[in-house]
Amino acid sequence: MPISPNTVLGLLLDMNLILLDTRDFIDPERARLKGRRFKHLVTVNKVMENDQVVCGLLNGKIGTGLVKKISHDFIDMEICLDHDPSDPLALTLVLALPRPKMLKRIIESVTSLGVKNIYLINSWRVEKSFWQSPLLNHDELEKHMILGLEQAKDTVLPRIYQKRFFTRFVKEELPLIAKDSLCITAHPKASSICPAGVNKEITLVIGPEGGFIDIEIDTLEQAGFTSYHIGPRILRVETAVTYMISRLYR
Repeated sequence: MPISPNTVLGLLLDMNLILLDTRDFIDPERARLKGRRFKHLVTVNKVMENDQVVCGLLNGKIGTGLVKKISHDFIDMEICLDHDPSDPLALTLVLALPRPKMLKRIIESVTSLGVKNIYLINSWRVEKSFWQSPLLNHDELEKHMILGLEQAKDTVLPRIYQKRFFTRFVKEELPLIAKDSLCITAHPKASSICPAGVNKEITLVIGPEGGFIDIEIDTLEQAGFTSYHIGPRILRVETAVTYMISRLYR
C-alpha cells in the first residue's frame, strides 16, 4: 500500500536510506533520482507525491527527501539534511583476500556494521587468481560498500587498501596501523578463546579459508598480535568476520 504522506520511512530490502551524490542535485535543495533508486522507490515502496523518505549525502549528513514529482523515469525530491550519521565502529579489519563472491558479501556486511578501514592482504593460502578479479576495481568495490551503507542508514564510505606482500605489510605497515589498539588474530589453532565485549579500539586480522600458516602467525605475533580461536566450530570467513565483530562489540 502507498506510504502515508509526511511520514519518514525505512526503505525495504537493503535500502533503508536513499544515498545521494552531489551529481543528483539539480539545485541546492532539490535532487533528481533515476535508475536503481528510482525503480526501488516506485516498485518496492510505491511512494507518492508528498511522501518522505530517509536520505543521506555520500560522505555527508542524513535527513529527509520530500517527493515533489514522479515521472516515468525519475523522481524529484526536496532535500533537507540536518544530522550526522552514526559513529564508526572502532575497528580496523585486516582480511586475507577471500574468493570474489565471498568478498562481495563481506564488504556489504562490515560496511553495514560501521567498519571504515579495511585492508585486503595476501597470504600463502590466497589463490593468485583472486587478485585478478574485476571486483577489486574501486568502482566495483564501491557498489558493494554503498549497499552496506543503504542497509545501515550510514553515508560514510569505508577505505579499502590492497596489500599484495604479506611480510612487508605486517612488519613495516601494520604496527603503525594498529598502534594503541588491541591487536587480535583469528586463528582456529590458538589456545585462548577470543575475548568478548571489549568495546575499544581493535585491529582484527582474519585469515583465508584454512587459516594462516604457522610462519604467518609467527610474523603477526612478532608484530604484536595475539591469536585467539572462536570455539570448536570452524566457520566460513564471511561468518567468522561477522561473528567476531559482534563478539568484540557486545
